[in-house]
Amino acid sequence: MRAIGFDLGTKTLGVAISDRSKTIASSLMTIRFHEEDYESLLPQIKELIELYEVDEIVMGFPKNMNNTIGPRGEATIAFQKRLEEYLGKDVILQDERLSTVSAHHYMLEADLSRKKRKEKVDALAASIILQTYLDKEKGKRK
Repeated sequence: MRAIGFDLGTKTLGVAISDRSKTIASSLMTIRFHEEDYESLLPQIKELIELYEVDEIVMGFPKNMNNTIGPRGEATIAFQKRLEEYLGKDVILQDERLSTVSAHHYMLEADLSRKKRKEKVDALAASIILQTYLDKEKGKRK
């Protein structure tokens, strides 16, 4: 079984997937949708979960730097609840502070063009979120 990671934006959903041992997260894709039409994501997410035989779902949780929850965090919690209801599975929230900043930094170091960075940033951020979660869980198993 695998874990899947999401970076939820207002118009995009970055998606990452783990290997079967849940050791390494890899960017998978970015799904584009009409602004804040999160309901349209549900069937696509369900299809990915079935296709990749996912048993853990992780979603980035955008908290403010002072650890408070702003409007994006509240939207994420609302979507988490809706997704859990739709799938009948738990969705784990993983602190995502600075994941997008890190994604941009990695891509700048790789000398990707601005256009390529824009296309890949959400999926890479999802990969960073998922890898952070996998590393944290691996530490608990030791």
